[in-house]
Amino acid sequence: MPTERSDSDSRKLLRRLRDVLGNKAKGQDRLDQITKLIAGSLGTEVCSIYLFRDPETLELCATEGLKKAAVHQTRMKLGEGLVGRVARNGLPINTADAPSEKGFRYMPETGEELFSAFLGVPIQRVGEKLGVLVVQSKEARAYSEDEIYALEVVAMVLAEMTELGAFAGDGNGMGALHKQPVLFRGETGQEGAAEGRVWLHEPRVVVTNPVADDPLTEIDRIREAVGVLRVSVDDLLSAESLDKDQKQVLEAYRMFAHSRGWLRRMEEDIAQGLSAEAAVEKEQSATRARLEQVPDAYLRERLHDLDDLSNRLLRILTGQGKDTGAEMPDNPVLVARNIGPGELLEYGRKLKGVVLEEGSVGSHAAIVARALAIPMVIHAERITNEALNGNPILVDGDQGVVHLRPEDTVARSFRDKVAMQAKAMERYASLRDLPATTKDGVTISLHMNAGLMADLPSLIGSGAEGVGLFRTELQFLVRNQMPRREELAQLYSRVMEAAQGRPVAFRTLDIGSDKVLPYMKPQDEPNPAMGWRAIRVGLDKPGVLRMQLQALIRASGERPLSIMFPFISEQAEFLEARGHVLREMHREKSLGHVVPKALEIGAMLETPSLAYAPDAFFQLADFISIGGNDLKQFFFAADRENERVRKRYDTLNASFLTFLQFIVARCAASGTKLSFCGEDAGRPIEALAFAAIGMRNLSMRPASIGPVKALLRRVNLAEARAVIDKARSEGAETVRPALMDWLATQGE
Repeated sequence: MPTERSDSDSRKLLRRLRDVLGNKAKGQDRLDQITKLIAGSLGTEVCSIYLFRDPETLELCATEGLKKAAVHQTRMKLGEGLVGRVARNGLPINTADAPSEKGFRYMPETGEELFSAFLGVPIQRVGEKLGVLVVQSKEARAYSEDEIYALEVVAMVLAEMTELGAFAGDGNGMGALHKQPVLFRGETGQEGAAEGRVWLHEPRVVVTNPVADDPLTEIDRIREAVGVLRVSVDDLLSAESLDKDQKQVLEAYRMFAHSRGWLRRMEEDIAQGLSAEAAVEKEQSATRARLEQVPDAYLRERLHDLDDLSNRLLRILTGQGKDTGAEMPDNPVLVARNIGPGELLEYGRKLKGVVLEEGSVGSHAAIVARALAIPMVIHAERITNEALNGNPILVDGDQGVVHLRPEDTVARSFRDKVAMQAKAMERYASLRDLPATTKDGVTISLHMNAGLMADLPSLIGSGAEGVGLFRTELQFLVRNQMPRREELAQLYSRVMEAAQGRPVAFRTLDIGSDKVLPYMKPQDEPNPAMGWRAIRVGLDKPGVLRMQLQALIRASGERPLSIMFPFISEQAEFLEARGHVLREMHREKSLGHVVPKALEIGAMLETPSLAYAPDAFFQLADFISIGGNDLKQFFFAADRENERVRKRYDTLNASFLTFLQFIVARCAASGTKLSFCGEDAGRPIEALAFAAIGMRNLSMRPASIGPVKALLRRVNLAEARAVIDKARSEGAETVRPALMDWLATQGE
């Protein structure tokens, strides 16, 4: 049986590994030398290195002890056999009798039937699976803890060197990392297409020195860096502006940072021969692999805390902060795990596109991206592990697809699509000053949604007749403290000036649910979408509501003012909110201030209950705007932030259209102006259906006005209504197929 290994043996092995990695040999020669070196150093008959050929397939790329003919021929799927299990779980497998182990797969071409003992450890770097390192012996024995540990240290060095391209070669499983084309399938955050170069919000920390000669110096470095880290976390925790959630995250940071076990394990890795940086990444990778196996969702969420803390420590050690000296490319596409609305606004319109690993369709960042008309893809898993600054990238926000380092054929096809879209936009631009009048003489008013001053230049260029929804909460979300009344009044005044006499409907503060102000105490609610939000917050905290109403009145001067309240679910809420407006109007007038020459007070219909409010409500409201996103989620009981269910239900579902038609009839009976605002209003087929059932005002993002207007101008609305009615009478669950078939016969 092999003797126990000493720290000096491990350091000697790593130094010999470094020498092999530093020579000018080709990638395959290096791998062959390494397997021979490891087998000899550990006293095993076999050492093999498997690397990923693609995300689901491992390939034997080098071996000492198995048949050489199997190299680049033997492959297995992720999870298949013992090697595949190690790769899938990111955890070692150590067995004295491999053939009897659950999941064992016999590969006759390798000649491994002679070997009983098996030890496999993952080659991984911060959650990125790169391959598997295996040793085998004829003697039926379990490998010792020291041997497992030594092999893990070696695997860490191999991971770093694989990351740096040390093994790139002609073999299929040896393609250089971060060089190959990669396709990511995510979700649409904002429609549109963009071609550009990657700009990482938090650049990857590159470890170029995985092996160190002087453990004592490296231990001093890691201790000093951890000390700096602890002080920085303690300083962050002492800030008075932290809310409950922020404190919880930072407390988790502090728990990790002050963990004696964390520092001790890194020091042990350094004693084996790793550099301080490599020791941090080894511990990060190992803890990641353990946490990913934990069924508790809360503990799995701590992965983000661990990653953030480890990355902070690596930046302290390497000096590779966010400011790496790299220059932002001319056509940057931001790539990040996630990003806040304030940070995204700082980049502004310089960005061509945004790609996030996380995010949601209703997130603050997505709202800002829509306001800035920047194509965005969310849920592009693991793209921050693969992308490097400057990589060419294509963002298809329409399909929720990202092409990283695309092949020429893909890039050409993408550019053709963009060119066709540009040509269509030219055609839409020619319709800018024409009304959205159908062939049978019905005119639909098209308005735009906005939330930032940056939106307003689109008002004139898009041909919108006004702003059907101005989201006032964005000015609250992107700040670290509550804005003052004077600041808001100045902003609202500039919005009205930019509208050049066109109407603007200001929606009062719509917070709660997925929109939480950074300086307000968050509410721990089991179902925030149906909880304390929007007008409910405003009525319970009337000081903020009154301050905003005062700012709107003062901003208007003598201009007309249109105010609508979000998430009204019953008549009493509207009456109370309307009363606040009237009292503030009276107060401003009594103070001698100029008040609007005309005032409209409306409500957003986002809950089915409001559709059944008394007639008095519809007669009192000056206008009603259907908030399609929320109304649809409550109608179908499908959370719009839940990707599993939100796409199951079609807006053109016959039941939903019948419900919308009921709202149209109630407003018509009371003479109340009605509009539909939301993402669906900007989709041409949906817009056609809304118009066909009687809606005459639609509000959408500026880029959608052209396509919607173009479709409306080429159809007969009465015929479209007949198609919808026929589909419903025949029991169709959705009228979409019938409308699409009919449109195909209409021509241009």
